[in-house]
Amino acid sequence: MPVRIYHNPRCNTSRTTLALLREKGIEPEIVEYLKTPYTAAQLKTLLGQLKMPAKALVRKKEAAEARIDPAKLSEDQLIAAMAKHPIIVERPIVVAGNKAALGRPPENVLKVL
Repeated sequence: MPVRIYHNPRCNTSRTTLALLREKGIEPEIVEYLKTPYTAAQLKTLLGQLKMPAKALVRKKEAAEARIDPAKLSEDQLIAAMAKHPIIVERPIVVAGNKAALGRPPENVLKVL
């Protein structure tokens, strides 16, 4: 089954998660989401796979720096903001088949493999 990681190489947790996958013999497709941003449709799919609302996937510090207040936005507005400002999206996200997991902590992604 193909595995994909939405990765930020500057993030220690993202690098640790990628290393964990490789230790398990998995070479995932790597999507550097800051270079290839999410679309709103991709985010909706990921949120469904993660079984979480958009607000749960927002990095608070980065959202504040981008002047985005998740509490004041609808789900669709927040998803649009996440697509426009991918730096505010938590990372890494690992997708295997139709399941996804947030790599916080990195071991969390093992449940979808």
